[in-house]
Amino acid sequence: MLTYDLKKEKTGPMYLRLYELIREDIRSGVIPAGSRLPSKRSLAEHLGVSVITVEGAYRCLVDEGYAVSRQRSGFTVCAVPAAAGSVPGPAICEEEPEPVSDYGFRYSALSRIMREVITQYGERLLAKPPAFGCAKLRNAVAAFLRRYRGMAADPGRIVIGSGAEYLYGMLVQLLGRDRLYGVEDPGYEKIRLVYEASGARIELLSLDGDGVSTEALRGTRAQVLHVTPYHSFPTGITATAEKRREYLSWARDAGRIVVEDDFDSEFSLTRRPQETLFSMDGGERVIYLNTFSHSLAPSMRMGYMVLPPELFREYEKRLGFYSCPVPLFDQYVLAEFIDRGYFERHLNRVRRRLRGESGQ
Repeated sequence: MLTYDLKKEKTGPMYLRLYELIREDIRSGVIPAGSRLPSKRSLAEHLGVSVITVEGAYRCLVDEGYAVSRQRSGFTVCAVPAAAGSVPGPAICEEEPEPVSDYGFRYSALSRIMREVITQYGERLLAKPPAFGCAKLRNAVAAFLRRYRGMAADPGRIVIGSGAEYLYGMLVQLLGRDRLYGVEDPGYEKIRLVYEASGARIELLSLDGDGVSTEALRGTRAQVLHVTPYHSFPTGITATAEKRREYLSWARDAGRIVVEDDFDSEFSLTRRPQETLFSMDGGERVIYLNTFSHSLAPSMRMGYMVLPPELFREYEKRLGFYSCPVPLFDQYVLAEFIDRGYFERHLNRVRRRLRGESGQ
């Protein structure tokens, strides 16, 4: 059983400290490649921490390629280059990461659309993309959000970017580095890293079973709250309707903004995912953000955000000089993929599979 003193170093989230300790043991060969990590529950009990803490550490290991996860098989350590002067582990990993197509992604449809877009648009694809993304994709995203999320999103206030991380950085430029940004703890580590790399100040807000704890929310000095209300990573927590109303109540104070990172909502096992904060708010104090990198494929470096009217005007005024970083070809292909219904059929296939795995 793995034994670590997590109280020795008190800087940073506990799940991140546990991840770093396990990672070093993997890199040094103390935990050999091909071995199974303890179950989340047994390790949590052994270390005297929550299962959420272990879950967060394990998910970080998977994200960074130090382990793979298989249903009913737990977490298996992968082979990585050994640190200098350390004892190397076995040369191979017993299991390979899941293929991208494992969720039923239909590449054949996408490749057909690619060919058709080249034929239809020709040399126009070589033009510089409009600053906020091409109208065809912005309209397609707005129509999808209306059908799938029940959102009245104005396509004229949608900004296309090269994935969520790019948009995080743009938000700091829009909202200002002088503001304090509250982020979930534990949460998706890249949110904190991008904000800090962009010069923003961060406050970690602890979670309870419903989302950011009431105590943390009431005590925070943050002016911007970045939350993932549906299926927060790595805890899997989904904010209740009451918690969502609490977020909006917090945002009503002058100058406060909520960034709704709608990660993973497309894979909700209910018939319709919970109402978005953006819709509940009426689009005044909430910035809605999502990406296609998770719902389609990691290579789909496209994300989007829907801005409230006042913030979009500010974005246009101050940041409208930026060129859209996503090539026109990619934008037209994705727009056609959405407009022809392939995207929603793909999501429905994934949801059916997940329901079967969960026994629902």
